[in-house]
Amino acid sequence: MARTITVGLDGSAESAAAAEWAAREAKLRGLPVRLVHVWMPVPEPMAQAPLLGADTHQHWTERVPREAAEGLRLRHPGVEVSTEPRSGTPTEVLVEVARDAELLVLGSRALSGLGGFLVGSVGQAVIARTQVPVVLVRAGEQAADEHVMDPAGIPSAATAFRPVVLGLDNPDDAVIAFAFEEAKRRETALHAVRAWDSWPYAVYTVGPGFEHHEDFSRQRADALAETLRPWRQKYPDVEVVEISRPGSAAALLVDTSHDASLVVVGRRVRRNPFGIHIGAVTHAVLHHSAAPVAVVAHD
Repeated sequence: MARTITVGLDGSAESAAAAEWAAREAKLRGLPVRLVHVWMPVPEPMAQAPLLGADTHQHWTERVPREAAEGLRLRHPGVEVSTEPRSGTPTEVLVEVARDAELLVLGSRALSGLGGFLVGSVGQAVIARTQVPVVLVRAGEQAADEHVMDPAGIPSAATAFRPVVLGLDNPDDAVIAFAFEEAKRRETALHAVRAWDSWPYAVYTVGPGFEHHEDFSRQRADALAETLRPWRQKYPDVEVVEISRPGSAAALLVDTSHDASLVVVGRRVRRNPFGIHIGAVTHAVLHHSAAPVAVVAHD
């Protein structure tokens, strides 16, 4: 099957935002979009009910992807859009269809009053079990949110993209390469973020030993620069901003997400088939990032 950007569609505002993001990304990549609508089979007692029966269920399961596809084709001319209704458990179906995808895009419900994402059990389970990158998009996400304001301070999708933020809690080539490619496609800067635990050195932050803390900070910054050196050479057109600070990696990434078009984090592949393992930092970023989040699996 040809590589696609696949969207999990369920008719919600969250999945609609995910489909719009996928169409914009598809245009950047020159790939088609596949809308996968997963529906659970109607239990036999419901199938006999005139208002909630199989015919009504089938009508809605066909209408949701059809109308979504028509809207995407209208708003994103030139992007090929197909639909694929599937029956089964959402987690199992999405994990299966992701195997043929370049990207899997899912919606996430915004936390009322708190900002950020609320990633449900399906989303977390899919992220934990897929090998392809998964992008989470919040409800209400607009194209203009990923771009800088115009000169008059008005949101616009015609201005330059905001930076791509890369979390380097555990550096891996697959995660770094994905982030650089996204920055290159958007013709924007890459902000490489690494936080480090400063508590063993906190006693040196004041008084005569201040230089020791400065030395350690410099070492951490130098290590980040060394990690990125070959990538700067490989992507000379991508401006790289290195951010190395003490503190929580999750908090630093969430903070930088407010000025980002996309946040890229990694997820270590777990061989244990039981439980959901996406990592503490990735989990926190998924729940609180102000920008779409791409989770890239790595060994």
